[in-house]
Amino acid sequence: MSGIGAATLVHSVTLFGAGADVSDRADGWALFVDGRVRAVGAGPWAEAAATVGPLTVVDGREVAGAGAVLSPGLVDIHVHGGGGHAFEEGVDAIAAAAALHRRAGTTRIIASLVSAPVDALLRQLDAVSQAQAVAPGLLGAHLEGPFLSPEHRGAHDPSALAAPASDALTALLGTGSVRQVTIAPELPGAIDAIRQITAAGAQVAIGHTHADGDEAREAFDAGARLVTHAFNAMRPLHHRAPGVVGAALADPRVVLEAIPDGHHLHGDTVRLLFAAAPGRVALITDAMAAAGCEDGPYRLGSLDVEVRDGAARLQGSDTIAGSTLTLAEGVRRAHALGLPLRDVLTAATAVPARALGLADVGSLTPGSVADAVLWDSGLAVRSVWQDGERV
Repeated sequence: MSGIGAATLVHSVTLFGAGADVSDRADGWALFVDGRVRAVGAGPWAEAAATVGPLTVVDGREVAGAGAVLSPGLVDIHVHGGGGHAFEEGVDAIAAAAALHRRAGTTRIIASLVSAPVDALLRQLDAVSQAQAVAPGLLGAHLEGPFLSPEHRGAHDPSALAAPASDALTALLGTGSVRQVTIAPELPGAIDAIRQITAAGAQVAIGHTHADGDEAREAFDAGARLVTHAFNAMRPLHHRAPGVVGAALADPRVVLEAIPDGHHLHGDTVRLLFAAAPGRVALITDAMAAAGCEDGPYRLGSLDVEVRDGAARLQGSDTIAGSTLTLAEGVRRAHALGLPLRDVLTAATAVPARALGLADVGSLTPGSVADAVLWDSGLAVRSVWQDGERV
């Protein structure tokens, strides 16, 4: 295991996210020193290795076989849990869920919290803050609610929904743990709330909304830069009423989340998003506690969920209640739709990192955080590094 003060060199791989000069060659290499990418290249690597002290050398072909790929670590900005644990369940559960996703290649993660009363959310945010000390790569929290449309609430408790109020936002943002907030922009006070959230340094996503295109554009002009799980829990795209998705596709400032689990979106819809918004699609899991687990009963916030054949739905209904994905599985499924691997990996690394304003995450360029995933030719994860340390 490498770590701070040590160095690792991974060679004989195809590099992604490392710059045009070294991409698309099977003899690529990357050097990690003190938790950062020191250098990348293709071909001979001994000269780079000689510039550092104690060094762990990893032969990518030996670990992952012919066709080994080294990409940046995956970044999931919308995920509710995994490994049987939900992010609302306290510090230990947060750390355990984050660890499940980390082992699967997600090295930076946002803990998404479902709608709840403000007092409950404050307790949950405190737990997220504490968990950041023991869960490497945990970036903070995403409030997916309670400022959502009752008409498009999805798997959110209707009794917990509320219009955004400045005092509630002040308390929530004051915890310092909030990195992202989903909001329905048509709610009373929502545009002022978007300005308040962005002024506090958090990102705003439009979602669970009945907004039309004009309301969406007003929200984007006020500072919203994301669409929460595009197409899901919002008006459909219509040729005379483009709605949130249409407004977002037309706005180069906006990133659209997509869940590639085969349940939330048809494959043609995923391909449409990538074609219509190149470099602006962020793959997410929206995973709940059942990610990495067997079918059966689970909870999402205060609601009962039944997972059957890997699909999570509110008990006794057809309402989808998140997914059971890891982001690595999402990458495999998106690539299986015929999308270029480069575009898919970018959507799972650089795009979500950029959406959160993380300049040193989501790439393998020198100076970046040394988060990386070693894949085999079938896109199975063979090794993971986080801050230069092998997981």
